[in-house]
Amino acid sequence: MASKVIKIKKKTMKTVMFFSVFFVVMTVIFFGFLSILKTLYPISYADFVENNASENNLQKSFVYAVIKCESGYDERAVSYADARGLMQLTPETFRWLQSKKGEKLSEEMLFDPETNIRYGCYFYGTLFEIYDDEATAIAAYHAGMGNVSKWLKDERYSKDGKTLYDIPFKNTKKYVNRVIETKKIYSILYNGKED
Repeated sequence: MASKVIKIKKKTMKTVMFFSVFFVVMTVIFFGFLSILKTLYPISYADFVENNASENNLQKSFVYAVIKCESGYDERAVSYADARGLMQLTPETFRWLQSKKGEKLSEEMLFDPETNIRYGCYFYGTLFEIYDDEATAIAAYHAGMGNVSKWLKDERYSKDGKTLYDIPFKNTKKYVNRVIETKKIYSILYNGKED
C-alpha cells in the first residue's frame, strides 16, 4: 500500500513539474513575444504624442500608428511627394495649417519632432472635424481632401456622401488599412484592448 502511495505521489509530482515547466516556458515565450512586438511598435516621443493627441481629440494609439506607418519613427524622413518628418507633412500643408494657427515657421521645422507631431495632430484633428469616419479622414490625410471630396460625391465610392466604402487609389487604400491595423496593434500592446 505504501509503495502504491509513493508511485501516485511520484506521478503527481511529475505532472506538477511538467505543468510548472510548461507554464514557465509559455510565460517566457509570451513576454519575449511582447518585448519583440514593443520593439517593432515603439512609443517614442510619448510626451509630444500624448499632449497633442489629447489637445486634438485623437487616440494616442492612432497617432503612434500614423507615425509608424508614415515614417517608421525617422524624424528626417522625406517622401517622394516631399512630405517630411515623423508624420510626413508636405510644406504646402504645413503652410496652410500655420495660416489657420496664425504662426510662421520655416519648412525646416517639419524635421523637429515636437513641431511635426503638433501639426500632424492638428491636421488630423481638423480632418476628424470634417469627416465623421476614421478611414475617410485617413484617406484625406494621404490622398488629399480634394480627392476625398470627389470620391464622396461619386456613388461608386460613397453611398451616403460622408463615408468612403471604396478608395480608388490602390496605395491610399493600402495605407488606410495599414494605419487602422497598426492602431489596433498599438491599442492591444499598450492599452490591453482595442480602442
